[in-house]
Amino acid sequence: MTKYPSVIQAVLLAALVNTAGADEPKQLLFGDTHLHTSYSFDAYLNKNQTADPDTAYRWARGLPVIHPYNRARVQIGTALDFLVVSDHAELMGVIRAINTDTAELEDLGWWGNLKRWFAVTMLNRAIEGGEGAEFFNSLLPKKPEQPGGDPVQDPANVLATGAFGDTLLTETTAWQEIVDAAERHNDPGQFTAFIGWEWSSIPTGANLHRVVFTPDGGNQAKQFVPFGSDQSQYPEDLWQWLQDTQDRTGARFMAMPHNSNISKGYMYAATTLKGEPITAEYARRRMYWEPVSEVTQIKGDSETHPSLSPYDEFADFETYTHYIQQDPQEYTPGAADYMRSALKQGLALEQTTGVNPYQFGVIGSTDSHSGLSSAEEDNFWGKFARDSTPETKRTDDKLGGGEVTGWSMSASGLAGVWATGNTREEIFAAFQRKEVYATTGTHLRVRVFAGWGFDEGALDAVDFSELGYRQGVPMGGVLSADSRTDAGQAPQLLIRAMKDPNNANLDRVQVIKGWVDQEGRQNEQVYNVAWSGDRQLDEYGKLPAVGNTVDINTTHYDNSIGEPELSAHWTDADFDADQRAFYYVRVLQIPTPRHSLYDSVALQSPVSEEGPATVQERAYTSPVWYTPARGQP
Repeated sequence: MTKYPSVIQAVLLAALVNTAGADEPKQLLFGDTHLHTSYSFDAYLNKNQTADPDTAYRWARGLPVIHPYNRARVQIGTALDFLVVSDHAELMGVIRAINTDTAELEDLGWWGNLKRWFAVTMLNRAIEGGEGAEFFNSLLPKKPEQPGGDPVQDPANVLATGAFGDTLLTETTAWQEIVDAAERHNDPGQFTAFIGWEWSSIPTGANLHRVVFTPDGGNQAKQFVPFGSDQSQYPEDLWQWLQDTQDRTGARFMAMPHNSNISKGYMYAATTLKGEPITAEYARRRMYWEPVSEVTQIKGDSETHPSLSPYDEFADFETYTHYIQQDPQEYTPGAADYMRSALKQGLALEQTTGVNPYQFGVIGSTDSHSGLSSAEEDNFWGKFARDSTPETKRTDDKLGGGEVTGWSMSASGLAGVWATGNTREEIFAAFQRKEVYATTGTHLRVRVFAGWGFDEGALDAVDFSELGYRQGVPMGGVLSADSRTDAGQAPQLLIRAMKDPNNANLDRVQVIKGWVDQEGRQNEQVYNVAWSGDRQLDEYGKLPAVGNTVDINTTHYDNSIGEPELSAHWTDADFDADQRAFYYVRVLQIPTPRHSLYDSVALQSPVSEEGPATVQERAYTSPVWYTPARGQP
């Protein structure tokens, strides 16, 4: 018997979550929900053999640690407030344990043991000979078959090769060590260490991974072993396992889709992975388990793509065009691969099913496999440990998907969270109510409230946030037409943005609106609502570029352009009360040096050989959704 909320219950729950703690003061916390250590098989095979969960937490807390590849003493520039160590559930700790001769493996009989001895010998030779990346590539899908059909016959679980037999004992030991590390480093009020893992579904190389984490502690976490894609590639099966485990242990969970830009059109599709129509029940379950998605990380940005948003001059940002599987295919961006298109698709599906499966908040995180959550351009240590030096960044094909180098990667991202306190419970609650946002690595502060009629002067009020909660909803909230006191009112947004104290000034603040019209057409519009200097909008609402102070010969820049703070009280002049819509805010910094420029100058090579010279760091807030009055389409 299903225990998921009904449509009405889910809507009521969302409303309660978005108002819970509204009168309590919120603090802004920054963290990473997607970090891999030596317990992940691909991290270990790519030269991270020493940066374990303990190292990851120490780095995130601001302590110096030893880099797992180059053995230098390294340290984060600005410490984090929270971290999720999210090692792969598949083969969790197994490659590490085999290489260190600590694996707990079953007896396969003389023939099975001989085959395993050969596989282990070849694996260890690959690791010691520096060919671990090639061994990893050999495990990836090679056939461009479609997902779906029989999950046993579908080549979804390419990671469980069966060469090592039953690895459950080794995975259980690794999981308990990961849990123990989180418990040791969790310091309520100072630093939050979440317990989590990654479910790594990868049918035909389509990245459909989810990061799963819980606000609960070790006593509950040790009652289960993480669910992996070797058990099922389908998200519905993951959700059912989460429900069953919650019923059995009391542990609560959240699953976050990540890196949708290389999902091959499956992450936010109009159908399920099995090709079935999305129903209200499916949409309800997805909304319940996956209220937040990762929108920016090391493998590129997933906000939108130039082919999907041709009139958005900032759409081509850290675009990553490499699939995971070994036999490369030409990259083809699809609407289901990007956040903005997904949000529009969600409105369209809600119009037909009554439930929006893509009503998600957004965050950024790194997906670093070095054990180091590094998203700072001048302190970026690559995706894999072996990417940590300028020379090794020149090596191609680290992921098997074409000409991928360390400069193909983006030094991104971070999750910004407006929480009532720095504890597991309070941060998890902020994720549930979607009062979270993404940055591309900078500690840029953004706050957004949406309402129907904010007080005059609310934007500059000392009690800005108090007014915002009382008269509107924060990012992640829902505005209903039934809440309007005047039929002529249009949604208003109160926006405040402040630069990272250790980073660059701000260029502009934009509102991105998406809506579905009465004919079912999906639309979007970008509005410039606040900006630095005396620039003027042209007839199309475009704004001249802010300028660029970066010296490509020295990597120096200055804050002689831009502003440290920008704010706006914006009203949607194009509002149509009969159209479903969403609004989110994008904040851009002035141009600053990209990690590829730092390497170019260090190597004394042309920057064109290493990648873009500059980057405009940015933040994306979780949307606010507008819902027409009851009885409307």
